[in-house]
Amino acid sequence: MRDQLDDIQKHLNDGYGRAQHLNKVELPKRFYKEVAAGPFEGGFVVTLDGRPVRTPGKKLTVIVPAAPIATAMAAEWAAQGEFIDPATMPMVRLINSAVESGEEMIPAFRDEIIKFVGGDLLLYRAEGPQELVSEQELQWDKALVTVARHFGVSFAPTMGIIHQPQPQSTLDRLAEALVGENLFVLTALVSATGLTGSGVLAIGLWHKLFTPDQVWAAAHVDEDYQISQWGEDEEAAERRAKRRVEFDTAVAVLDALRS
Repeated sequence: MRDQLDDIQKHLNDGYGRAQHLNKVELPKRFYKEVAAGPFEGGFVVTLDGRPVRTPGKKLTVIVPAAPIATAMAAEWAAQGEFIDPATMPMVRLINSAVESGEEMIPAFRDEIIKFVGGDLLLYRAEGPQELVSEQELQWDKALVTVARHFGVSFAPTMGIIHQPQPQSTLDRLAEALVGENLFVLTALVSATGLTGSGVLAIGLWHKLFTPDQVWAAAHVDEDYQISQWGEDEEAAERRAKRRVEFDTAVAVLDALRS
């Protein structure tokens, strides 16, 4: 799963993506002076020169349910220089994605997380070498046992890459655990799931069964083993650092909503 995610990232600039990159418009100039965050219609907003921020696509007012999220977004807006660079605004991008998705996407987001659980990173084990097998057992078995005990479910790990169906009762129980979660929680969980390759880790993170560092370490067991054997590739390290920023942003959203 991790290799597949990395392959997708590596080829983002191939073909159509590269054409888009070469022909992209210049970054917009900063058009505002003052940035603030505060209450607004049952939630919180960021204002630019007194006007609430809207999403770039559907032009929807960005109202968030927790003050720390608005504060983090305001900090990203305030940090912009002469030009506005969305690449430096992970919280703004994540929240805009949630707002533009809308409440109607909640069932699809739950389904996406459970789909990952059904083919979870933690369930497909290497047959060798022994050092990697041992590290997977150390980190992944512990994570699976923790989640299994908390939710009263079971998992069926396998060796190799041939699909191993998970107990339907497990998928149903974990799906139930996501019922009632709001759009912003699920958007952050979908992000964490995609970044780690594990719905199990994402659900455990939300329920405080793991720390963010434990989740990140478990998600990179295979990658860290390869680094220990062959060293770290500079481009891969840069991609990983960017993913960690996105992951930490999702964690910040979950922490804000949990409190």
